[in-house]
Amino acid sequence: MKIVLPSTTSTPLNAAAWMFVLAVAIALAALGCGAENRQGPENPLLPDDTATSDLRDPSLGDLSAGLSADAKLETEALLQEDMAAPRSPSDGGGRAWRVASNTIHVAGRRARIEIVFETGPLGIAEGGAIFLQPSPFWEWDPPQASLPEAPGFTEVLDLPDGLEIELDDQSPGMLIAWLRGRALQPGETLRFIYGAGELGVRIDRYAEDQTPIYIAVDGDGDGIRGFIAHSPRIDIVGGPPAQLRLILPTTAVPGQTVRLTVSALDIHRSRSPVASGSVVIVDPPPGLVFAPVIEPVIELGGSFGGSRTIEVKIEKPGIYRLEARGQGELAGLGATSNPLIAREGLPALAWADLHGHSQLSDGTGTPAQYFAYARDVAALDVAALTDHDHWGMKAMDNQPAFWTEIREAVGRFDAPGRFVTLLGYEWTSWLHGHRHVLYFSDRGEIYSSLDPRYETPDALWNALRGQTAMTFAHHSAGGPISTNWLYPPDPVLEPLTEIVSVHGSSEAPDSPLPIYNPVPGNYVRDALNAGYRLGFLGSGDSHDGHPGIREAGASAGLAGIFTPKLTRESVLEALRARRVYATNGARIFLWVELDGMPMGSLTDVALNAEATEQRLQIEVVAPKPIVRVDLIRSGVSMAIPVDGQTELNLDRTIPALRPGEYHYVRVVTEGEGAAWSSPIFAR
Repeated sequence: MKIVLPSTTSTPLNAAAWMFVLAVAIALAALGCGAENRQGPENPLLPDDTATSDLRDPSLGDLSAGLSADAKLETEALLQEDMAAPRSPSDGGGRAWRVASNTIHVAGRRARIEIVFETGPLGIAEGGAIFLQPSPFWEWDPPQASLPEAPGFTEVLDLPDGLEIELDDQSPGMLIAWLRGRALQPGETLRFIYGAGELGVRIDRYAEDQTPIYIAVDGDGDGIRGFIAHSPRIDIVGGPPAQLRLILPTTAVPGQTVRLTVSALDIHRSRSPVASGSVVIVDPPPGLVFAPVIEPVIELGGSFGGSRTIEVKIEKPGIYRLEARGQGELAGLGATSNPLIAREGLPALAWADLHGHSQLSDGTGTPAQYFAYARDVAALDVAALTDHDHWGMKAMDNQPAFWTEIREAVGRFDAPGRFVTLLGYEWTSWLHGHRHVLYFSDRGEIYSSLDPRYETPDALWNALRGQTAMTFAHHSAGGPISTNWLYPPDPVLEPLTEIVSVHGSSEAPDSPLPIYNPVPGNYVRDALNAGYRLGFLGSGDSHDGHPGIREAGASAGLAGIFTPKLTRESVLEALRARRVYATNGARIFLWVELDGMPMGSLTDVALNAEATEQRLQIEVVAPKPIVRVDLIRSGVSMAIPVDGQTELNLDRTIPALRPGEYHYVRVVTEGEGAAWSSPIFAR
C-alpha cells in the first residue's frame, strides 16, 4: 500500500519528510514511541459497518479490518516517501571523523566537538548540502549558527578557496550547510566545531558507547540526502553516583546460592564510574551467608566499575530484604533490596524485559551495552532488544548491518541457566499499532511494516507461522498509536499482550499511571470483554539504555515468568501457557490460582457445571506497603483495601465463573507500583 499526501509546500521531499518525522520522534521521546483467541460473532470491538470507512482515507484501498482509530497517516506517508525517494550516487558520499581528544565526556555535561568532513569521490555539487545532526532523542543541544552566546553554537571552518557556505539552522535538530559559489571536489575537507561558543553543547544525558553524530550529504542539490556510511562517534560515561540499587532474585529454596547485584548509579540510572567506594550491608540477617565479602562490605570502585554481583547462600526459609549504606565516595547513599522469598515448593520466578531500544533506532547505547546493563545492573533473567524495523535516524530494514549487530549481541550474551537473550524487533506500523516480534532461536527475519507483503497484523502472523516466534501488541490503548483490535490476535503467535510500559498502562481507564492519549473502548479490558484470551506482561519499552530499572514514580514494565528452567525453550513454553504476570517496574511477587489452576489457565466449566463457588488464592509480597487488591471479573472491579502490610495471603470463595467469563487480580502499592495477574478464562 502506498500513501500519497497532496503537496502543500515547495520544500524538497526528503527534507520535509525528515523535519516532520523528527518532530514526531522528539515529541514521543519526551513522553517516553487457533480459534480460541478469535472473536465471537457479536464482538463489541467491531462496528456495525465492518468496512470502517470512517477510519481511513479512501486512497488507502481495501483493508478488511480498517485501521487503528488514531492511525498516523501522515507519518506513514512521509516514511514511505522517504524510503522511495531516488537518491543520487553522490548522496551520502564522503567520510567524517572526530578530531582526537582525550576528554572524558560525562553524561549531561557540556562539550566541544570538532569534526572533519572529507568529500567523497563523486564530490558535492553547488547547491548541495552537508547535514550535521546529533541524536534527536536525549536532550542534545541542537546545532545552531545564529547565536554565539547560546548553547550548540556551531562554526564551519577551513573552507576550500572559492567555496561559500550558507548555514541553515531552521530545521528541527540539525544544521544544514548549503554549498554556494562552487562545488566541493573529491577529497576536499572542511571542519565543523559543534559547541564553539562559551556554553559548548550539552550532550546525551545517558552513558553511551560510540554515540553517533550523524552526517548526511545531498550530493546533487535536489533536497534528498543520504547518510555517510560511518558517522563520527564519541563515548559518554555516567555521572557522579546519586543512588544505590540492591537486587535479589524474588524466589529461591533453602540451601540455594543466589546472586545479589549491587550498583552505584548516577541521577539518570546510568552506571556511575566509581573511583573508590563501597557498600556495607546493614544488620545482615542470620539466614544468609555472603561470599567472598567480609562483614559484608562490598567494594564497587576501580575495576568493578560501580556494579558488582556476589553470591549469597540461603540457609533457612524466610522472606529477606537487605539494607545497605554507602561508604567513601558513596557516603550518604542507601538502598533497600526487593524482597526474596525462600521456601520449599515455591515456583521459580524469572524477571524479563522483552521490549527496548538502542541507538540503532530511537534509543541510546549499543546492543552490547543494552544486554550488559540488563544482566549486570538490572539483574534480569531474560531480555530482548527490539529496535524498530523502520524508525529512527537510520532504518534497520535497509541497514542489514544493524540486524547483524543485534544478532551477534544476542548470541554473545545468551547463557542458558544464567541469562537468556532473545532476538527481536519492533514492527512499527503507524496504521495498525506497534508490535514487537520475538524469536526463540538464533535466527529470524525482519518483516517490515512498510513492506506491502507484511503491512497488516494478519500478514505478519502469516509470515511468522510455523516459526518459534511470538508477537506482542503494546501501548494498545493509545500513546504513540493504539492497537487495531479489529484484527483478532493469533492464538499461537500472540497469546499475551503488553499491558504496561514506559508509556503507561493500557489495562483500563482506572489503572494506576494510565497511558496518555487513550482511545476510549480500546483498552486491554475491552479486548478481553470482546472475547480475546490474552495473558498479561509488562515491558520497559526503554529508550534510555536501562532495561529492567524503573525510575521512581514513573511507569515502566517487567514480566514475571514462572519457568522451571532459564532456557529459551522453557521461557517460550511458559509464555504460551500465559504463566506470566505484569508489573509497572516494581518487583512485586504475585501468585494467583483458582481451584488450584494458576493464572493464565483456561478452565472447562462443563466439567464442573454444578459448582456454584470456586476457591481463589492470592499471595503478594511487595517492596512497598500494599494499598489494595482489585479483583476484576469480566470487566467489573471490586477493591479489597489493605492496611499497609507488604505481605498478603488471601483465600476466599467467589461465585463460579460461567462460560466466557474471565478473572484477574491487580495489586497496587504505595508510589503506584502495580502488578496484574494474567486472567483465568472459563471456556
